[in-house]
Amino acid sequence: MKKTLLKPASNVVSRGLGLLVLAFAALATASLPAHAATELPGKGITVKPLKSSLAEEAFQTLLVMRGLEKLGYTVEPMKDLEPATEHLAIANGDATFMAHHWSLLHADFYRNSGGDAKLWRQGVYSDGAVQGYLIDRKTAEQYHITNIAQLKDPSIAKLFDTDGDGKADLTGCNPGWGCELAIENHLGAYGLRDTVTHRQGSYAALMADTIARFKQGKPVLYYTWTPYWVSAVLRPGADVVWLQVPFSSSQGGDNVDTKQANGKNYGFLANQEQIVANRAFIEKNPAAAKLFELMKLPIGDINAQNLRMSEGANSQQDVARHADGWIRAHQQLFDGWIAQALAAAQ
Repeated sequence: MKKTLLKPASNVVSRGLGLLVLAFAALATASLPAHAATELPGKGITVKPLKSSLAEEAFQTLLVMRGLEKLGYTVEPMKDLEPATEHLAIANGDATFMAHHWSLLHADFYRNSGGDAKLWRQGVYSDGAVQGYLIDRKTAEQYHITNIAQLKDPSIAKLFDTDGDGKADLTGCNPGWGCELAIENHLGAYGLRDTVTHRQGSYAALMADTIARFKQGKPVLYYTWTPYWVSAVLRPGADVVWLQVPFSSSQGGDNVDTKQANGKNYGFLANQEQIVANRAFIEKNPAAAKLFELMKLPIGDINAQNLRMSEGANSQQDVARHADGWIRAHQQLFDGWIAQALAAAQ
């Protein structure tokens, strides 16, 4: 008899618990933001990120990829192309975005790839990117060298000769990056073709040689930029000095004034790094557009991570750890970007 009575009571309790669970679930769903009760805006959409052959760009690219993943996008591993080709690939829809577009240096690449009709850029990902020419401080002070035009003097140029041909060897910029065009323009504009050789190839390998020469106490002449780890090893003002240029000259022929606010002219305007994306993708994906517009990364943070890479922590796993660590250290900021991006999709 007890067994007969217990069985229906158990069923009643079970049904009651089931109703309570359903009720709580309904309340929980009702209390969630609208985006959480529906599918994420990126669900079913694949994103194809690009970076150049410069390994140090992986960090800033990966941070954007992490944000897109939070929005539900399927993000493929980043692929390497040089900037001129990157812009074309994104414009043609063969890729989705890049996170290292230099607003001034890459202006021709942007324009020649279709401009605003095919590409999109809004907001500033990293501000205050600078570039120019440097030599070691010891040689600068000993020979009173402050301006790159002084290298027209064969006796000055010879100080930086690394291969015995009597000409200065300038550690320069990889073909396809954009900076090589600016350097080539400067060599012609400042009359340096006969006394300076623009050394190109693998920038990382060339700079490794340059740093080795510096550590041996030999004169060095090189081009670099920030954000990048080189200036954390060869410290401007302490180990090396920036060279000025005699006048402003740009490869586009428009001769934009490159003089800084302090009156000095290093031949390049300060740039902004932006995220550039495919225009058609942006028009269909307001959440991604808002994320790209909002994300900001301090140059000091990029320099610090790049330095860690130069010291050996440069595997894919290392970079992923650095990116995830940055997000954890800035969780509230990162979550705010995601929330605003989700809201933009409504």
